[in-house]
Amino acid sequence: MPHLTSIDLPTPTGDELKAARMAAGLSQVEAAQLMGYPVQAGSRGGLQSRTWQALESASDPRNMPGPVFALFLLMTEQHPEYTLVRKGSPVAN
Repeated sequence: MPHLTSIDLPTPTGDELKAARMAAGLSQVEAAQLMGYPVQAGSRGGLQSRTWQALESASDPRNMPGPVFALFLLMTEQHPEYTLVRKGSPVAN
């Protein structure tokens, strides 16, 4: 049986998700595109992601699932314990 690593995967609040996005220097649209969420034309031109807006909203009951948030933190180099490393790449100590 392979060795399995247990990782804490808490569901973020909207404020925690917004703080992580802003720390990464991403707009809502850029974050949505990074994570594969839909993006559509906005009413004032430009693009928007209603899904990402809802995930950051304190009044919307939807939250980003913990595993997806962990991946977002990994992809934006913000995870407190882990980092993404391409297989076969030399690992820095």
